[in-house]
Amino acid sequence: MSLRKASGGSMELGECTMNPGYQDAEAADRGEKNQDLAEEYTQIKPYAGMPKEVLLLYSSQARYRVPREILFWLIVACTLALVALTVTVIALSPRCLSWWQASPVYQVYPRSFRDSDGDGVGDLKGIQEQLHHFEYLNIKSVWISPFYRSPMKDFGYDVEDFRDIDPVFGTMHDFEELLAEMHNKGLKLIMDFIPNHTSDRHRWFNLSRTGDPHYKDYYVWTDCNATAPKPNNWVSIFGNSSWTYDDLRGQCYLHQFLKEQPDLNFRNPHVRQEIIDIIHFWLGKGVDGFRMDAVKHILEAAHLRDEPQVDPKRPPEDVTTEWDLYHDYTTSQLGLHDMLREWRAEMDIYSREPGRYRLMVTESYDYHEVEKTMMYYGTPQVKESDFPFNFYLMDLPQNQSGMRVKHLVHLWMGNMPKGQWPNWVVGNHDRSRIASSAGQLYVRVINMLLLTLPGTPTTYYGEEIGMENINVTDSQIQDPAGKYNSSASRDPQRSPMQWSDDLNAGFNTKSNITWLPVHPDYSSVNVEVQKKEPGSVLAQYRFLSTLRQSELPLHRGWFCYVHADANVFSYLREQEGLGRAFLMVLNFGKESAITDLSSIRELPDQLKVLMSTNQVNSGTVLQKSHIPTEVGEGLLIQYSTHTRFNPTHPDQCYVSMKACYLSFVDILYKC
Repeated sequence: MSLRKASGGSMELGECTMNPGYQDAEAADRGEKNQDLAEEYTQIKPYAGMPKEVLLLYSSQARYRVPREILFWLIVACTLALVALTVTVIALSPRCLSWWQASPVYQVYPRSFRDSDGDGVGDLKGIQEQLHHFEYLNIKSVWISPFYRSPMKDFGYDVEDFRDIDPVFGTMHDFEELLAEMHNKGLKLIMDFIPNHTSDRHRWFNLSRTGDPHYKDYYVWTDCNATAPKPNNWVSIFGNSSWTYDDLRGQCYLHQFLKEQPDLNFRNPHVRQEIIDIIHFWLGKGVDGFRMDAVKHILEAAHLRDEPQVDPKRPPEDVTTEWDLYHDYTTSQLGLHDMLREWRAEMDIYSREPGRYRLMVTESYDYHEVEKTMMYYGTPQVKESDFPFNFYLMDLPQNQSGMRVKHLVHLWMGNMPKGQWPNWVVGNHDRSRIASSAGQLYVRVINMLLLTLPGTPTTYYGEEIGMENINVTDSQIQDPAGKYNSSASRDPQRSPMQWSDDLNAGFNTKSNITWLPVHPDYSSVNVEVQKKEPGSVLAQYRFLSTLRQSELPLHRGWFCYVHADANVFSYLREQEGLGRAFLMVLNFGKESAITDLSSIRELPDQLKVLMSTNQVNSGTVLQKSHIPTEVGEGLLIQYSTHTRFNPTHPDQCYVSMKACYLSFVDILYKC
C-alpha cells in the first residue's frame, strides 16, 4: 500500500499493489510444486483412492474429457428420444378393450345351472363347481340372475333383503367364496340388480304400510276404494290392474309387476340414497358389475292420469294387458336418465383401481322405439350404461331370412351413437330358446352370427350345446306369469342345465329331484358328449369364442355389409393394416343358396373356408362367384388381402373404435 500527496496538498490512500518480487516468488513456488507432481506421477496410471490433485490432472486431459462429454450428451439425447417416443405412443394408441368387450357374457340362471346339495334347485356352490366350463368356452364374464333373499314369487326378482343371500342358493360365505374363486381364475361376476321394486315382505314395505314417518313414502301410494281398487287404468306386466288395496294402510300401492312386488317411490330422496347404499355394498364385496333390471319402469308420472288405450273404442273394463295401453306415464319418465347417470358415477368411484372396471348394463324392452333404448348409452359429455341390452335378434324367428337378419342388425348399428359399443342377445330367461323358436337346424348359424358380429355377445346357459325348451304341464308350472296365463309361462326355457348323461343330466346327482323337469334329450345333448365330438354345437361355439378373442378383425375391426337376400346374410370383418380379413356367409333361409360376390372387387377370386357349421365343408376352396350354403349353414372364410372394403363403402361399414395395425412392431395405433 502506498501514500501519495494529492493536488490539494493533503495525503490520500493510494491503490494497493503487490510486491512484484513476492508475486513472482509465489507463482514460481506453485509451478515448481505442479511440476514436481507431474514428474512424480508421469509413469503412474490413475488408480483407486488417488488424491484429488492427481485425479484432476488426468481428468482434464482430452482422452478422458471428450468421451465423458460424448456420453453425457448421448444420455441426454436418448432420454429426450424416449420421452418423445412414450408421448407419441400414448397419443397414438387406441383405447384398450375392457374385460366386458373382450369376452362374451354368459348368463347363469342359478336355479337351473347346477345343484350341489341335492335339493333339486341350483345354487352358488354348484356354479363354483362348474367354473371350468367358462374357462373351456374362453368366457371371462358371467352374469348371474338374482340370488337375493326372496319369497320367490318371481324367482328372485321380488327381493326381501338386498344385502343377503337366499338360503336356497347358499350363504353370504358361499357367495364370497364363489367371487374369490372367479377372480382367481380371471373371471368377472355381473350381478342382477332390481331397483324398481321390492318384495311385499321387505322391511321397508312393512314399515311403509304401518305409516312409519320415515318409510311412509318409500312406495307409491294413493287413495282408492277398497271395493274397486283402481285409481287409474294402469296395467301390470303380468296382467290386470297395477294397483292393490292394502287393508292395513287403507290405500292402494302401485306394482307394475306382481302384486307381491310393490314399486319403490324414486321421487323420495331417501329411497334414492338407499339404492346407492346397496350398490356400494355389493361393489365393496368386489362384484364387477350390474345388469340393471326393468329400468324404464323406475319412475311413474306423479299425476297418475289414465294412459291412452291402443284401441280407443275398446271398453275400459276389457283393458287387462300391457299391450292394451300406450305407456306414456309408467315408463321412461323425465328424470330416469339422471338417476342412471348418478349410479354410473357411483360405480366409477370403484373403477379407479387398475383392471377393476365396474360394468353397468341396462335392461329395457323398448321394441320399435329403438331411439329410447339408445338413450341409455348416455351422451358424449355424460356417461350412462356401458350398453343397453339389445334384444332385437330375439325377433328373428318371427320371419327368418337373410334380409330379416340384416334388418335387425342394422336396426341397432344404424341407430347406435357414434363410437359406442354394440351387443347382441338371442336368448334369456324370459324368451324361448333359439333351438325351439328358430329351430334346431339354425342353432349353429345363429351362434356363428352372435360370435362374429361386432360388440359383446350374450349367451344364455345351454345355448352353447343347443338345448331346447321343455314341455311343462299345467300342474308343473312354476312361473307366476304362467299361472296367470299358461301360454305365457317362462318355465320351458328354464330347465336344468344338461351336463352329462348321468342322473338328472348331471344337474343333481345326489337325489332324483329337480325343480323343473330335465329335457328328455339330455342323454345325447349334453356338455360331456359334445366335448368328444369335433363338429358338435359346443365345439363350434368354443372355436368361434377363441377365434373372436385372438383375431383383431373379429373383436374390434370394421364390420361391413356385402350381401343380403331371402336366404343369405353376408358381411366382412377387417382391420386396417392387417393382411387378413374374414367373410361371413350365413344361410338363414328355407332353402339352399348360391351366393355370387364377384362384384366385391376387394375379395380374392378364390376363398378358403376356415370353418363351416356343416363340418364336411370346412377347408373347402370356393370361387367368390359361386359360394354354396345349405339351409342353416354358416361359412367363416379367412382370406389374405391388403385392399380394404370400408374406405370405398362408408355407408355399409361401422367401427366403434377405429384403429390401424402396424405389423412390423405388432401394435395398434390411431389412424
